[in-house]
Amino acid sequence: MPGSPTDPGGLRADPVAVARADFLWFADLALRGMARIVADLGDDLANRRPPFPGANSPYVILTHCLGVLEYWAGATVAGRSIERDRAAEFTAGGPVAPLLVRAGRARERMDEDLAGFGTWDAPQSVRRDPDDPVPYSETKGAVLLHILEELFQHLGQLEITRDALMVQP
Repeated sequence: MPGSPTDPGGLRADPVAVARADFLWFADLALRGMARIVADLGDDLANRRPPFPGANSPYVILTHCLGVLEYWAGATVAGRSIERDRAAEFTAGGPVAPLLVRAGRARERMDEDLAGFGTWDAPQSVRRDPDDPVPYSETKGAVLLHILEELFQHLGQLEITRDALMVQP
């Protein structure tokens, strides 16, 4: 894509600066939306899967997003050593209240993870794939955009999941 780190020319002449507080505001918007949906559904509906092949429950979707934050902000931006069981995220279930506490803590941790990071620094633990070049394999700033991409994509998925669960008998 022209102008991105995946461009063979590697053009970075026109950086776009975003304040950490602004990034966190948008991340919070998605996280609060997901947490609100899961809270409103309650323990029973939040742990149900809608009647679509391979669909995930709201609990699973939010759990997965917390894993996304831990990996992308914690490991690749902050360089923290983490233990993530991605497969277990897709079988998670349980009471909603502790999950909502975890979501709040994840947001606080993300704020800490972003302290003092270098936008143009290479992210840790991300290897460039020449067959699928993506900008978030090149810069920590692009990792932040990837985090927002994931959060908002999953917020939309969660909204559709909620709607499907609300009409189920």
